[in-house]
Amino acid sequence: MRNGQGAARAPVLQFTNCRILRGRRLLREDLWVRGGRILDPERLFFEERLVADEQRDCGGCILAPGFIDVQMNGGFGVDFSQATEDVGSGVALVARKILSHGVTSFCPTLVTSPPEVYHKFPQTSSERHHGMHLSGSLNVLHWVLPQIPVKSGGPHGAGVLGVHLEGPFISREKRGAHPEAHLRTFEANAFHDVLATYGPLDNVRIVTLAPELDRSHEVIQALTARGICVSLGHSVADLRVAEEAVQSGATFITHLFNAMLPFHHRDPGIVGLLTSDQLPPGRHIFYGMISDGTHTNPAALRIAHRAHPQGLVLVTDAVPALGLGNGRHTLGQQEVEVNGLTAYVAESALCSQGTKTLSGSIAPMDVCVRHFLQATGCSVESALEAASLHPAQLLGLEKHKGTLDFGADAALGGSPAPASGSQPTSDPDFVVLDDSLHVRATYISGELVWQVEEAKQ
Repeated sequence: MRNGQGAARAPVLQFTNCRILRGRRLLREDLWVRGGRILDPERLFFEERLVADEQRDCGGCILAPGFIDVQMNGGFGVDFSQATEDVGSGVALVARKILSHGVTSFCPTLVTSPPEVYHKFPQTSSERHHGMHLSGSLNVLHWVLPQIPVKSGGPHGAGVLGVHLEGPFISREKRGAHPEAHLRTFEANAFHDVLATYGPLDNVRIVTLAPELDRSHEVIQALTARGICVSLGHSVADLRVAEEAVQSGATFITHLFNAMLPFHHRDPGIVGLLTSDQLPPGRHIFYGMISDGTHTNPAALRIAHRAHPQGLVLVTDAVPALGLGNGRHTLGQQEVEVNGLTAYVAESALCSQGTKTLSGSIAPMDVCVRHFLQATGCSVESALEAASLHPAQLLGLEKHKGTLDFGADAALGGSPAPASGSQPTSDPDFVVLDDSLHVRATYISGELVWQVEEAKQ
């Protein structure tokens, strides 16, 4: 191999005997990777005059961009909305476990919580000495948001793209599993209320709010000016209010159909954004769908997909009970009862709604992809893009994640510039799937980070 610096000295890996999801098609091509970058084989051959240092036979499997989950409340007994001594260890555990689901990046999601859970809250000398307990179990010394930094993925686990804050600025009527006692509205200095509730927003990627709340539009504008995605959800907004929110900068809908007004032919509500003609020119609306077989009827999945396929983003909305069995688990300040494939809010002092309120999902992302494919009858390519390309586009990361292309336009902020004469490329985060879309292996930056047990033998 020709001598060089940095990536030029790294071995060239050639993934053969595979079908690559590229340009909305499954192509029988090889994938070439070096130093955490996807290579253009023609440039490699004709300009660098190099061949592969190592070939890996994929056995005819599909290579798709790594899945991106923008709404995940926890899993495997870890609750992102619970203030503990070491929140980071819990996030790391979940990040490692979801590699087996094909997830290479995610947004840890916090549901409605007291301000003291979001950030460091001022204490009295007595509280510093004795500790002050919130909701009977949370200590004020342990705040959550600062303990979930943005982090690249790798063998340690999936990358953290930033936190998704779902609440507390949501509708009481459509609060779902969110505790009513901690819901908030915007006061006169609306964005100050946001900062007072959440604290610094440095590691926040998405905020879900109800657009019908007074002064919500100035909050939407302030958040989007900071590069934070605003999502509409847990809301009783009509279509006009929803359209105004999009005109102010909102780009996402949190778990479409769930926790919002039902579709009505005279006023379709937030659902009507999928076909609205009142959106700003060039503005693209995305919407999350929980395709777990419980939250959304297959007919509703088909309606949404056929109305606006390019905006559909699969999310798990996974709760801490993901990966565990039946029984009682937590979700922030609430208790959740899991029975089979369904999680409900349990009876508690904070909730008098009974046990018929759905409380997130316990289906992993790969299960959601397979159910979506079966329920909608869409193409394999469309199902895979709903869990990869579309969430990347939502977050403005499509030049680096969600595709397996080479020759993208610019390097990711903070990443080293490509070598002279080379083109920056998508990150080689990808998942290896069999024909039934079961995960066989997961790669981050071209490095194997998980594979099925039989493949290790």
